[in-house]
Amino acid sequence: MQRDRSEPTTRLPEHAAGWAFFLDIDGTLIQFAERPDAVRVGDGLPRLLEALHAGTGGALALISGRTVADIDRLFAPLRFPAAGQHGVERRDATGQMHRHSFPADAIRDVAARLEEFAIAHPGLVLEDKGYSLALHYRLAPDLGGAVRSVLEREAAALGAEFEVQPGRLVYELKPGGRDKGKAIEEFMAEAPFLGRTPVFVGDDFTDEYGFETVNRVGGHSIKVGAGDSAARWRIADAHAVHDWLAQWAHRFAEAGPNLTGVQNS
Repeated sequence: MQRDRSEPTTRLPEHAAGWAFFLDIDGTLIQFAERPDAVRVGDGLPRLLEALHAGTGGALALISGRTVADIDRLFAPLRFPAAGQHGVERRDATGQMHRHSFPADAIRDVAARLEEFAIAHPGLVLEDKGYSLALHYRLAPDLGGAVRSVLEREAAALGAEFEVQPGRLVYELKPGGRDKGKAIEEFMAEAPFLGRTPVFVGDDFTDEYGFETVNRVGGHSIKVGAGDSAARWRIADAHAVHDWLAQWAHRFAEAGPNLTGVQNS
């Protein structure tokens, strides 16, 4: 992945109609927790996302390393268009699920071995997503090198259909050829995203694929927090993201379902 090493500007794009929102979750909409299952979503965030979804005529999608089922659990009873496991699975605006075809059974034995590895190394947390396996070392940051080595060994044994994806204090074994950028491309080819300006907000290395995709089509890529990035804009943290999104929702709340000015067939 080629990355633009330039520093994103701390200014943010001027709010405008005609946008389609693509939003990462962990580190972007919600603060990180020690374990993925320990995060909590307050009442205000689902209401904000619901307002954005309505204000864009449905052109809002959540783009996450989490499974779609886990995304639904976080925001229940709301069910938004979503890409899970870095695009391995995707629910479009009609509710139809799309899943990348690959030999899922191949990683079951790997899951058992990684569980044993995590038990033997206190502080590691294995997240089994079905199609991918994430080994978190947030509670044991000194084990990052060991985590990477064991996952790279497993990936090599599985073959070219799998790859290791680095993230923030996590390495993930996942199907190759899928990423957040490809998920955004797929959404943008469909109503109600088609013809709109994509806006992607993310914080992690895995979001760089989405930033590059959005940049190529003249959209707005927004990096949350510090660090080198291909994103063209910068925002401080999840609280600032909420405030900025709320400004957009408030500004266009009275414009009704046609505020985007985009005609989709």
